[in-house]
Amino acid sequence: MKRGLILSLLVALQFFLLAGQSVHAKGIYYMVKEDGSLCITDIPNSRKYKPYKFQKTINYIRNAIIAFKRDHRSVEEVNRIVSGLCSKYDVDKKLVMAVIDVESGFNAAAVSTAGAQGLMQIMPETGRDLDLEDPFDPSENIDAGIRYLRYLLDTFPDKRLAVAAYNAGPNAVKKYGGIPPYAETQNYVDKVWARLQHYE
Repeated sequence: MKRGLILSLLVALQFFLLAGQSVHAKGIYYMVKEDGSLCITDIPNSRKYKPYKFQKTINYIRNAIIAFKRDHRSVEEVNRIVSGLCSKYDVDKKLVMAVIDVESGFNAAAVSTAGAQGLMQIMPETGRDLDLEDPFDPSENIDAGIRYLRYLLDTFPDKRLAVAAYNAGPNAVKKYGGIPPYAETQNYVDKVWARLQHYE
């Protein structure tokens, strides 16, 4: 989903909350039309509408909106953060930079259609397990992402399997005994490996 559409969704959600409507109790649904326009409603009249589960406070929404107004983080800035954390957790810096490149394109405010957030596109559930408080804070997001990668590298000594697990989940890699036969995951691993050569 385009960045502008996500921002529109957040703005609309803020409006609903300010108007006194409870996102948790009432329910907000969204749909992206073929022309790229975004529709938001609390009374869906089509199966194309998807529920938007947002159980954060109004301050969280405001912070997310601010995050979406930020420009993409420069490679140099991210590199500085990654360098220190990779030394701390003993993870290959090139691998982390390649993952960030593929995951978010160095956009600290990135949010996927599945709900993954920030530079390393961490899912909310994973973020909670990693005690990630602000997924849009570059340092916090990268720290959590590298810790998760460290866990995957310890679980799967083969880096390609660890990267596949970052995309598809460790259970999928264990189930298939290798890179899962998902086109998305296989393409993801190839993209990460293709970008490794661009970082030192």
